[in-house]
Amino acid sequence: MILMEQMPIEKAPLKIVDLERPTPSTDEVLLKVKCCGVCRTDLHIVEGELKAVKLPVIIGHQVIGEVVDVGSEENTHLIGRIFGVPWLYWSCGKCKYCINGYENLCQNALFTGYSVDGGYAEYMKAKVNYIHEIPENMDPIQAAPLLCGGAIGYRAFKMAKVGGGNKLGLFGFGSSAHMIIQVANSIGVETYVFTRSKSSQELAISLGAKWAGDPREHITTPLDAAIVFAPAGWVAVEALKKLDRGGRLILAGIYMTPIERLEYNDLWLEREIKSVANVTRNDVKEFLNIASKINLKTKVTVYPLSEANEALKSLKHGEHSGSIVLKVAEN
Repeated sequence: MILMEQMPIEKAPLKIVDLERPTPSTDEVLLKVKCCGVCRTDLHIVEGELKAVKLPVIIGHQVIGEVVDVGSEENTHLIGRIFGVPWLYWSCGKCKYCINGYENLCQNALFTGYSVDGGYAEYMKAKVNYIHEIPENMDPIQAAPLLCGGAIGYRAFKMAKVGGGNKLGLFGFGSSAHMIIQVANSIGVETYVFTRSKSSQELAISLGAKWAGDPREHITTPLDAAIVFAPAGWVAVEALKKLDRGGRLILAGIYMTPIERLEYNDLWLEREIKSVANVTRNDVKEFLNIASKINLKTKVTVYPLSEANEALKSLKHGEHSGSIVLKVAEN
C-alpha cells in the first residue's frame, strides 16, 4: 500500500501496487511482514501535517516480521526468527547526539515508513542492528503497537519521573496511553485519564484509572506529572493547569496544533514542559522487556493490509479505542 501524494485520508491516497521483492544489503535483513501497527504518525504523513521527505513511500513503522533473507552470511542465524522494526530505522553513530546517548535526536537519522519504505507491505528491508527480537510469549498482533505507541509512551513516562504514590495525568487515551497506564499501575502510580471519548473513558477505568473524564473537567487532585498524547495544543494548556507545583508536562506527539494561549501563571512555580522526539533502540528494548514481564495487553482492532485507508480513517475519527493493526501475512 503505497503513498504517491499527500492528501486527506478520505480520498484513499494509499494505493495497492506490485513491487519487486527487496534485496538486502550487507548490513540489512529482509522481513516477510506478519503485521504492522497503525500509528497517528502514519496519518500525519499521509495528510501532509508532516512534510514528505520521500515520495512515493510505503508507510508503517510498527512492523513485525520473520527474517527470510540476509545480506551477509554472518547473519544467517537470524533467518526464521521474529523481529520488530520501530520508527528509528538508522542513526549515524557519529554525531554529538549519538555519541552522548541521544540517537533519537540524530540529525542524519532515517525513519521507517517516512524516509525509507516501511511495513504496509508484504516484505521490507531493515538494518540488522536496528531490529528487535520479539519475546516468544508475545503474539505479533499484540506486539506491533509496542514498537512505537508503546515505546514513545514509555520514553514519555520515564521523563515524567513518577513513582509509587505519585499522580499522573494521561491526556488522550489511544494506543500509547492504554499501554502506559498498565506500566504506571504496575509500580503503584495513580492515573487520571482525560479524553472526550466515552468508550476510551470506560477502557481507562477498566485498566485501573482512578478517574476518567473530559480534558476540560476540573479535578481537585493536583497532578505530579502529565503526558499529552493528543495532537491538540488546547489539551496541553488544560494539562498544564492541572499540575501541582514543580509538576512536569510531557508532550509525546510528533505533531501538535498551535498552543495558542499559554498563561505564565500556569507555568510558574517551577512547572516544566518537555517534548519527546522519537525513541532510542534502548527505549524499545527496555519497553519490550517490561511489557513481557508485566504481561501487558493491547486492545487491538485488526484490518487487512488492503484496507489500510479505512484503518487510518477510523483512527482519524476515533472509531476504535486502543490500537489498530494491519494483518499482512496469514502465518
